[in-house]
Amino acid sequence: MYPRPIPETAVWQRRLYVAVVVGILIVWLGPLFAVILTSFRSMQDVMGGNLWGWPTQFGLIENYTAVFTQTPMVQYFLNSLIITVPSVIGVLILSTLAGFVLSRYRFPGNMLVFALFVGGNFLPHQIMMIPVRDLMVKLGLYDTTMALIIFHVAFQTGFATLFMRNFIAALPDELFQAARAEGATPFQTLVHVVIPLVRPALAALAILLFTFIWNDYFWAVVLTISDSVKPVTAGLANLRGEWVSAWNLISAGTIIVAVPPVIMFFLMQKHFIAGLTMGAVKG
Repeated sequence: MYPRPIPETAVWQRRLYVAVVVGILIVWLGPLFAVILTSFRSMQDVMGGNLWGWPTQFGLIENYTAVFTQTPMVQYFLNSLIITVPSVIGVLILSTLAGFVLSRYRFPGNMLVFALFVGGNFLPHQIMMIPVRDLMVKLGLYDTTMALIIFHVAFQTGFATLFMRNFIAALPDELFQAARAEGATPFQTLVHVVIPLVRPALAALAILLFTFIWNDYFWAVVLTISDSVKPVTAGLANLRGEWVSAWNLISAGTIIVAVPPVIMFFLMQKHFIAGLTMGAVKG
């Protein structure tokens, strides 16, 4: 079922394995390295067609400064924060409440509700493009940050509920029995027993949700038009000119957009790893 480790005596197999891994890393990291190099190039270097070679002229400071001075990138960043932070908080609250109820209380339709949460994750987003857009138009929320917040909260809650339900279900039953014996209400049990124990899971889920929502491009294009509400992913597309594209500025903007999720991951790396490995070992 699981791949067996390559024995140390199989020298050629181990060398082949290392070669394959290195090849995959090159294919995977090659485009990223090219984007980073392009963000260092001057406009003359880009116009000369030097997109993969070593830059002949460097414009590092000029490119990254121009992203904020010559484009509305600051507004795009603020829009992304306005959309992402409330969406993550809303999903964490709803998924924790739903996961607690679905994992600890048996009622008619329990599994049906849980199946609906899980089943929603298998729907391709493209088939919901027109209904979601029309709904936001009817609600008067089209081309607003609230439209993206509502969408992300609604559509990320299914995955998050599955995530939290499994973590809460793994907690020992004795803890809940002791809380009931002490006269704790379900809400008190959730606040004082469950949440302190699933903090690593909440941290891991927060990182995943932040990354998903921050990097969303499809719905940012579908539900927004004006620059005043576009997040960074949709705003990057506006950096392309009609006739000529400043690829050095686009690459610099791309690197800047990728920084917040990376920073958040490293700041919460300890909690993220603890959340992913939570419950992996008993005793």
